[in-house]
Amino acid sequence: MKHAHPPFMHLALGVFIAAALFATPPSAEAQDYYAGKTITMLVGGNAGGGYDLYARAIARHLPRQIAGAPQVVVRNQPGAGSGAAAAVIYTTAPKDGTWIGALFPGVIIGPVLDPKSRMTFDPAKFKYIASADSGTRVCITGAKSKVRTMRDAMNQRTIMGASAAGGSTRDYAYMLKHAAGAQFQVISGYKGTVDILLALETGEVDGLCGLDWTSLKSQRPQWIGTGQINVILQTGLGGEPELTQTGTPQVWEFINKAEDKAAIELVLSQQIFGRPYVVAPQTPDTALSILRNAFMDVFRDSEFLADAKKSRLDISPSSGDDVQKLVAKLYAAPSSVVERAKQLMRE
Repeated sequence: MKHAHPPFMHLALGVFIAAALFATPPSAEAQDYYAGKTITMLVGGNAGGGYDLYARAIARHLPRQIAGAPQVVVRNQPGAGSGAAAAVIYTTAPKDGTWIGALFPGVIIGPVLDPKSRMTFDPAKFKYIASADSGTRVCITGAKSKVRTMRDAMNQRTIMGASAAGGSTRDYAYMLKHAAGAQFQVISGYKGTVDILLALETGEVDGLCGLDWTSLKSQRPQWIGTGQINVILQTGLGGEPELTQTGTPQVWEFINKAEDKAAIELVLSQQIFGRPYVVAPQTPDTALSILRNAFMDVFRDSEFLADAKKSRLDISPSSGDDVQKLVAKLYAAPSSVVERAKQLMRE
């Protein structure tokens, strides 16, 4: 049975809008705006992680799509589930469109669940350029673990590696522990998925949750279908055909309470803008328009798509305008749903 979505999520199901057939030519201001400038893309995760791989692929092709061909450099600012990078973009970075944040979706939805995190940045006020991907996250365990299915995890202690609060690996593990009854012992404090995957390889942890399926395929393609890992659960508003075909169960099979289903739908909605790119609220409209058009041009570019395919990066883009509207919807979610989601992700 197809899973029904709540009314406030209907907007999210039509996230990719095609370009207009008759686009107006760029103004002289737009043609000159980025000439001689350098754009810094600040990634909120470690080098080599999924968000880093996507950002670097986009950065390789972005200059060709912007008048003036500015240089694009990538820097990493991990910490607080990409909250450290978000704070830099919001507060200290230049506000002229030359600094772009490549953030985790968890840091965008985080203040919905914890208003205190708005003290240094307010995600609802960011200007959204685009999202490169929307998709499914998974829970996995390693070959050395005795836990090989979600049913196993419901019946025996399972040590799950996690990052800090606000990161999907931490939040999703607690959410499943509380809503589904998984016997997860969550060990948080890892810098990111790169470190957790290493811990999984050595047997230091059984596994992890909240890992983007596309990240797993790009970071560890040799693990897929070889028995080196067990994909025990998929979490998304709908099923991922590739995972469903292999028998990986959806999260909804393990959630019984209606209030928990509504809360989990709210949390999982962040996956629709799975790899968002933002600029500061004060960014001029001219710069925002240039960047939004350039990103969508990159996502349609044959050279970029070939590069992404070679790097095993799935591209399922959303326009900046659609992401902006969806974020506004999330911040208007019913308080009862928000409160239940907060309860589910507490330690």
